[in-house]
Amino acid sequence: MAIHILGIRHHGPGSAKNVKAFLENLQPDIVLVEGPTEADGLLQYANHPALVPPVAILAYQTDNIQQSVYYPFAEFSPEWQAIQYAKRVNIHVRFMDLPLTHWFAIESAKNKESENDSTVIEDNSAEVNETTLQFHRNPLQHLADAAGFTSEERWWESMFEHRQNNEEVFTAISEAMQALRESNPSTTDYREQLREASMRKTIRQAEKEMFQNIAVICGAWHVPALTNMPKAKEDNELLKNLPKVKIETTWIPWTYSRLSMFSGYGAGIESPGWYDHVWKNPADDGTLWMTKVAHLFRKNQMDTSVAHVIEAVRLAESLSSLRHLSKVGLEELNEATLSVLCNGESILLALIKSELIVSNRIGTVPEDIPKPPLQMDIEKYQKRLRLPATADWKDYALDLRKEGDLERSIFLHRLLLMGIEWGSKTVVNGKGTFKEQWRLQWNPSFVVHIIEKGVWGNTLEEASNAWLIQKCNQETALKPIAEMLKDVIPADLSGAAKAIAVRILDVAAATNDVIQLVGILPGLIEIMRYGNVRNTDAEMVRQIAESIITRVCIGLPAACCGINEETATTLTEDCISISHSIKTLQEEDYTKQWTDCLIKVAYLTNAAPMMRGFATRQLFDAKNLPEADLDNLFFSNLSRSLPVAEVAAWLEGFLRSSGTLLLIDENLWQMVNNWVCQLKEENFIEALPLLRRTFSKFTSVERRKLGEKVKNGDKVNPLARVEENSFDRERGKLGIPVVMELLGY
Repeated sequence: MAIHILGIRHHGPGSAKNVKAFLENLQPDIVLVEGPTEADGLLQYANHPALVPPVAILAYQTDNIQQSVYYPFAEFSPEWQAIQYAKRVNIHVRFMDLPLTHWFAIESAKNKESENDSTVIEDNSAEVNETTLQFHRNPLQHLADAAGFTSEERWWESMFEHRQNNEEVFTAISEAMQALRESNPSTTDYREQLREASMRKTIRQAEKEMFQNIAVICGAWHVPALTNMPKAKEDNELLKNLPKVKIETTWIPWTYSRLSMFSGYGAGIESPGWYDHVWKNPADDGTLWMTKVAHLFRKNQMDTSVAHVIEAVRLAESLSSLRHLSKVGLEELNEATLSVLCNGESILLALIKSELIVSNRIGTVPEDIPKPPLQMDIEKYQKRLRLPATADWKDYALDLRKEGDLERSIFLHRLLLMGIEWGSKTVVNGKGTFKEQWRLQWNPSFVVHIIEKGVWGNTLEEASNAWLIQKCNQETALKPIAEMLKDVIPADLSGAAKAIAVRILDVAAATNDVIQLVGILPGLIEIMRYGNVRNTDAEMVRQIAESIITRVCIGLPAACCGINEETATTLTEDCISISHSIKTLQEEDYTKQWTDCLIKVAYLTNAAPMMRGFATRQLFDAKNLPEADLDNLFFSNLSRSLPVAEVAAWLEGFLRSSGTLLLIDENLWQMVNNWVCQLKEENFIEALPLLRRTFSKFTSVERRKLGEKVKNGDKVNPLARVEENSFDRERGKLGIPVVMELLGY
């Protein structure tokens, strides 16, 4: 009976090559791979043609789905090659590691203890200082330093990943790790002790089952612990009476971009795209890689010649030789690329990193793998609506007048409401509501959110409705509930929309705060515009809006009194939105109620000056205020007897975000100009901050033209209104026959 411990680096192409060659030569009768024992059942799919790496095993706690971990595999992962070998020759293959059912339970207990007592459960190991922790996190750096490398990853690549046909590599790894662990025996923490005890237990179990040739694939750090086994009794004592929770596992697609980060068990790598290249082209001296770089540059309209490629490869080889390396590595190729192809522009290396060094590949999993119902429903929509999950960004311009695009929009809005941010809306040119622009990029971690939301329903529509109704019932503030309704309408969730509408009416009926009602009214009116585009019934929203419009129009004049400047500013902004929304609807009843309300506010002396100025301006724009009345309001609110701050606030409300009015209305300009001119110096200094705030919201063009107008003094503005008495009617009549003749009459 023989046990062969193969220490590897997770996701190392050289390690994968050596493992594959070793197993083919050894021909074991069982292969044990570092990984979650709960996922043994998933190994039956390992040789499925639709299971294409990069993929990952997702393990999660069923009653606390956020407690989860990923075990990613790439084609160049040694574990993946070991599993593929076992499936190919039809021998046993198992995972060996501490069962997650125990580890998740320990973590949950630790978190609960921390929340309740502000303490953390101590590990059952010797006290570990900061130096020891740093050693444990990065033990290979000590060997890299001794060899003159600045990076442990660079050292490992040079020593192991780039070696060809070296059958002694696993012996060397074992000896190196043994020396490291002997130099600092306190680096193994409680979790590592449990993991290694569980691995040894799995090996002993294989021995009991009379397997004669056992191959063990594990991280290099664990090799000494599995080679020099303690007594079984010690491991059993360590693993005895561990708590348990329920665990589920499944295969999910993974991406190279996610593989480039440390995920779950700390096995992230910096350059998965490069490792994929090394795995498929082990003998490449850099020429094939540099050809890929040249192709990428040409694809992006950057001139690159064959001479550039040759020169870059030669430079990389020279750098490798100067550094006493056995083979050209990624660092040398990057430096050569920067010098020869990028002309020293480091920003171009970001393109190479994104497209080649990391790459944006995504794997696939078989459809018949057991999945939660909600995940299956979402995948069904993705397939039917032709919205594939991709690792790179993909843009979609949707025309909501088309049935297919409307369905896509509804689907994406539902995912957003569930917290699955696969798509993000971007700005669309134009004012129409029938267009949407989406940018999509799939993240494998979305699967966790999907599984988590699965408790609310088996389909996306059912789960979205239930989730939002529950969320709405927990909310007590009026504005967030109204925002929720605004988000629900594009998602076409009638159940949630009705529940939220009822909730709005209940909360609105219980409040006497008109300012809160003003804050939600623009959003409700905007929702009513979706009826024609999305084929939704806007009558429900109309009923809410009508009741709130009536209450706002009745209560707003009183609400404008006795408020501070900050509240007045917010209220003015909300009222501007209401005015715009009512103009857009063009419904006589709403317009009349709002006009009557504005008239009361404009003449209410106790109202906030900014609101009075705003109301006056709205009435003037809608031609609901005769010129004589406007002059009276202007002179009365710009009176010298009033405090300067009050006058400036009124003026800010009147001129809010529109300097054009001052440019084209000469009478208005003269009134404002005369008021500023008559201010005493101390009053002008007091009013200046308010006036500056008002004028700062004008466009740069408006501010420039106003400056020119001041500079030119009292010259006549060609855009000013022409006095009626200055027009010579008799002289004008003389030209009418000539104009009629020119027009052919």
